[in-house]
Amino acid sequence: MKKWHLVIDVEKCENCHNCFLACKDEHVDNDWPGYAAPQPPEGPSWINIKTNERGNFPLIDVGYLPLPCMHCDDAPCVKAAKNGAIYKRPDGIVIIDSVMAKGRKGLVKSCPYGVIQWNEQRSLPQKCTLCAHLLDEGWKKTRCVQSCPTGALTLRQVEESGAGKTFEEEFFEIYRPELKAKPNTWYKNLYRYTKAFIAGSVATGAADKEECVEGAKVSLFDSSNGRVAETITDGFGDFKFDDLEEGSGKYRIEIELAGRAKKKVEVSLDKSINVGTIFV
Repeated sequence: MKKWHLVIDVEKCENCHNCFLACKDEHVDNDWPGYAAPQPPEGPSWINIKTNERGNFPLIDVGYLPLPCMHCDDAPCVKAAKNGAIYKRPDGIVIIDSVMAKGRKGLVKSCPYGVIQWNEQRSLPQKCTLCAHLLDEGWKKTRCVQSCPTGALTLRQVEESGAGKTFEEEFFEIYRPELKAKPNTWYKNLYRYTKAFIAGSVATGAADKEECVEGAKVSLFDSSNGRVAETITDGFGDFKFDDLEEGSGKYRIEIELAGRAKKKVEVSLDKSINVGTIFV
C-alpha cells in the first residue's frame, strides 16, 4: 500500500504564505462531504508558518516552519476520538468526520502539534485533510504544494514497505520526534528552525581600521576538546557553524591564518550567537 507524505524543506520556505492562501481558497465556504466542512473565513488556516529568528546583528537568519497536520501513524487524535470521529485512511491521511466530531471541542487538545482548530460557527474541530478530495480525483498535488513557488512543499507517494529506506536515503526528519506519533509529514533541513549556530567575523588591524580576512581556517571544538566542525571565512571574513544543539554549553573557536599566531576564543552556546569580530 502506498502512503502520502507531505515533504517540507525548511531551507526553501520564504514565508510567502501562498500555502496559507491556497488552503483558504480551497476550503473557505466550500463543503467537501466526507472530507471536510467549510473552513471559517477568519482565524488560523489548516497550515500555519512558525518563525524562529536566530542570532544577533549583523549575522542573523530566520527559519520558517510550515506546520500542517502531521497525518500520524500513531495519531493521538484518533485515539482520543475513540468512536471513529477521527480516523486514519489506509493511504496515511487522517480525516475528521464532520458529523461524528460535531460538538467535541476536547478533540482540539488531543493533537500535541496543536494543528486542530475549533470552528466556533459550526461547533466542529477541523484540520488539514491533505486535500484528500482532490487526491481521490487523481490530483498529484495538494493546493498548498501546487501554490509553493520555491518547492519548499512537495508531495510524495511511497510504498509503506520502502518508506524507512526512503526516509534514511533522502535525509528526511521528523518534527518533534519525542512525541512518538510517527508523522507522515516529513521535513528537510529542520536545523534552520530547531537548532542553533555560532557565527562571527575575522579581521586584521584595529577596530577603527579593520580589514576582512578571507580564507582563514576556523575550527570549532566542544568541551571535551573534540573537533566539531571546520570552515573557511568568506569574502567578508564571516564564518558560521550551524546545526548545533541549543544550550549545549562551552565551545572553543580556533582561527589559523598564515603568518599570524593562532587565535582562540571561548564561547558558551545557549541560543544562536554572533561572537562579533575576532582580530588576528
